[in-house]
Amino acid sequence: MKSQVRAGVWLAPGLVAALLLITGCGSGEEAAIPAAPSAVAAASAVAGDPDVLLEAQALTVLDQPVRYPKKKSAEITSEILALDPGQETGWHKYRTPLYAYILEGTLTVEYDAGVVKEFAAGTAFIDAMNVWLNGSNRSEAPVRVLMVHLGAAGVTNSVQRP
Repeated sequence: MKSQVRAGVWLAPGLVAALLLITGCGSGEEAAIPAAPSAVAAASAVAGDPDVLLEAQALTVLDQPVRYPKKKSAEITSEILALDPGQETGWHKYRTPLYAYILEGTLTVEYDAGVVKEFAAGTAFIDAMNVWLNGSNRSEAPVRVLMVHLGAAGVTNSVQRP
């Protein structure tokens, strides 16, 4: 998937730097993020008092360790997912870490094991990896989600269920 630029989407330089730092693709197949405090969070505190959306997150929404592909060049892709009332994403799974931020509405996500989670506007999270999931808008209002894939060259970020 190619990088996409959408009108009205702007990532703060601190967020971009954080995403680049945590996708440090090195040697081996995968690497887990250490649960240490973020250097980017400390640096951003000097610039002012921003609202922290997610800090030093080392686990996905299903309590899996966040892991990045290694031995590959880092590639970050972002997009806005828009779901009208009643729409679904279809069953899929993420092969690389996905940072999501709910811009508008409430996203409902059903995971393969029957776990259902709701994410309201203003919520940031790292979605589950290698687990089938289906996102849906069960409300009467639109849902918009900023999705940032923390991928690597040659690695498909997500796959649809056959």
